[in-house]
Amino acid sequence: MPSSPLLFQPFRLGPLTLSNRIVIAPMCQYSASDGNADDWHLMHMGQMTLSGAGLFVIEATAVEPEGRISAADLGLWSDANETALRRVLDAVRRHSAMPLAIQLAHAGRKASVARPWEGGAQIAPTAGGWQTVAPSTIPHAAHEHPPQALDADGLRRIRSAFSDAARRAARLGLDAIEVHAAHGYLLHQFLSPLANARDDAYGGSLENRMRFPLEVFDAVRAAFVHDRPVGVRISASDWVQGGWDIEQSVALARALQARGASFIHVSSGGLSPAQKIGLAPGYQVDFAARIREATALPTIAVGLITEAEHAESILAAGQADLIGIARAMLYDPRWPWHAAAKLGASIKAAPQYLRCAPHEHARLFG
Repeated sequence: MPSSPLLFQPFRLGPLTLSNRIVIAPMCQYSASDGNADDWHLMHMGQMTLSGAGLFVIEATAVEPEGRISAADLGLWSDANETALRRVLDAVRRHSAMPLAIQLAHAGRKASVARPWEGGAQIAPTAGGWQTVAPSTIPHAAHEHPPQALDADGLRRIRSAFSDAARRAARLGLDAIEVHAAHGYLLHQFLSPLANARDDAYGGSLENRMRFPLEVFDAVRAAFVHDRPVGVRISASDWVQGGWDIEQSVALARALQARGASFIHVSSGGLSPAQKIGLAPGYQVDFAARIREATALPTIAVGLITEAEHAESILAAGQADLIGIARAMLYDPRWPWHAAAKLGASIKAAPQYLRCAPHEHARLFG
């Protein structure tokens, strides 16, 4: 391995400097009350922000109550949500200088479900859930309660909800925003012809299907602090014949680049139960590489990247600029420490932990 591994070299997202290339990707905790962060979020974010990663992205955060995946999702639509998250952020910042981003989201037709450990099934309005919305009345799965197609007023409401949440994020001093347009949620639903059967200006052609996600991006970009990064997470493929694919993703990335996007976080799938995904380490990396090559936008690769050597090889091959680590961080909240030890790099740690490095890694903390 090189004496100065790429994974532990600084990287700039506009004016924001990350100390290394490890991004803690958003991971839903399903532990909020009326959208409000609580002590679980303080414990979770405390662990993550003491890990030594370069950037922490707060979980998918709903911009309106109906946009939550589950009733226990984090939100940023109200003063109460903002106050609750501020308490967590203030505590975390007292002990960590790690940059903090937030993923703003709307679940669309995939909203109103039980938490994963409670089965994850849709909860219909008649069973205590709520009416979902989408580009069209096509349900995610055939047996589910169908969504309501958004009309002009609904589109305006959701655009405004995203911009309002972006202003709240700015007041909270967050360093970046990631707009969630992946995993089969609302903005992805507009992009994919499998979910979008509209015959107006928001459906049909690729240009029309991209229109609403681009309008949302523009609204967030305009509402957030002008020199702080705003990027987008996309699903580069539906993994279903006739659905959203990598070439359409390249077209979207180019359109976002023209509008001032700071990065693209490249995932895949989530839109259709018919998806056929061949899971393997780095199975989404080629998508990130294609988009990076086509746009030169800073690109985050994610997807079963669990080993430090694999992460380093992706960067060395020029396939991505940053590496997103998600479930591996839950399994090992010191993943960046252990990656640095494997690659022979040094990493920052809280002073309370400086004496913990094993003798063979005595220089781990510089």
